[in-house]
Amino acid sequence: MAAPMAGQAGAVLRDLALRSARLHGQFPTVQLTPRRWLNLQEYQSKKIMADHGVTVQRFFVADSANDALEAAQRLKAKEIVLKAQILAGGRGKGIFNSGLKGGVHLTKDPKTVEQLAKQMIGYNLSTKQTPKDGVTVKKVMVAEALDISRETYFAILMDRACNGPVMVGSPQGGVDIEEVAVTSPELIFKEEIDIFEGIKDHQALQMAKNLGFQGPLQQKAADQIKKLYNLFLKIDATQVEVNPFGETPEGQVVCFDAKINFDDNAEFRQKEIFAMDDKSESEPIENEAAKYDLKYIGLDGNIACFVNGAGLAMATCDIISLNGGKPANFLDLGGGVKEAQVYQAFKLLTADPKVEAILVNIFGGIVNCAIIANGITKACQELELKVPLVVRLEGTNVQEAQRILSESGLPITSANDLEDAAKKAVASVAKK
Repeated sequence: MAAPMAGQAGAVLRDLALRSARLHGQFPTVQLTPRRWLNLQEYQSKKIMADHGVTVQRFFVADSANDALEAAQRLKAKEIVLKAQILAGGRGKGIFNSGLKGGVHLTKDPKTVEQLAKQMIGYNLSTKQTPKDGVTVKKVMVAEALDISRETYFAILMDRACNGPVMVGSPQGGVDIEEVAVTSPELIFKEEIDIFEGIKDHQALQMAKNLGFQGPLQQKAADQIKKLYNLFLKIDATQVEVNPFGETPEGQVVCFDAKINFDDNAEFRQKEIFAMDDKSESEPIENEAAKYDLKYIGLDGNIACFVNGAGLAMATCDIISLNGGKPANFLDLGGGVKEAQVYQAFKLLTADPKVEAILVNIFGGIVNCAIIANGITKACQELELKVPLVVRLEGTNVQEAQRILSESGLPITSANDLEDAAKKAVASVAKK
């Protein structure tokens, strides 16, 4: 039976809150922009959910004002919501360079939809999460507007601590769930699911009850929860988060807004979904990096970070900041590294005019340090590297790697550990 497991669920969500705060600069560390490697627009996620029997608002997608008008007329809804389709959040409070304020509008008149769409499509929308100049809106979603009588929160995610999927829910939805976990942990409910047996009817019903659904709505909510779990499995998701998971005055249980994270390792069997990936809003350098299985996130400093593993990347960025420097990016090699990837990584880093030094920080578990060293020497020679390079290698075949670097005759500064590497990288920039 599901029960308020505030300690466990609160820990999960508080961890998310801490990571979110860390990423958004609320703690004195480097600010990073979180990025999903598969980027789906809102209408794409809603279509996936609808295709799996999950109840969402009726909607159409339009790429012209005329199409938006026709969509509004076809809906025959009492009220219509028009939403600009970009990947960034904060659309409702955004501003278009057409002068229109807000990327989300409610209206009862299809003609108004047409006029609003004219001021959205083809114009840039700026929000707190977009670049300064905003992002060009190419499509709008024209959807049926539904009243929400009550909002709850529901999510299914893979939890390492439980070695499988976990349901997390709260009767307090439509708000920042991490904040709820901190201020009202008793309102967080968590239920582990046996991945071999799947979700049980009594588990879904108990979660629906915990979320505050009553009467016939309780069974409707349980049915939606089971469909969301089936969706979670079928599309190889790592997380399906619905907020709000709400009820309407007419007695419907609807998934009003959802975030879906996918397992990148399942791309080979989810080709149709991954083909929907929208890279149009990504930086060109990020798209170029992805061609070589490199993960790149641009920052605003001048010391490039070349690492293997996202955790090590964040630690490297942090320690550069703590030593008075500013990271220009982090570039993650991942595990299966080849010399060609190292070369392409250096090519990307040196193409950034902001970069005044490069710090290589590799911990060779799966990665063979000698491969990294050969890639570094080749890149330095062929690209005629003109900025200081600090290298810290540790792990598999590290002695051979150090020999390759020392015998290369290249001006490479070796470091004993991460602290030493950060200090040397910061100092090399300060000397300029």
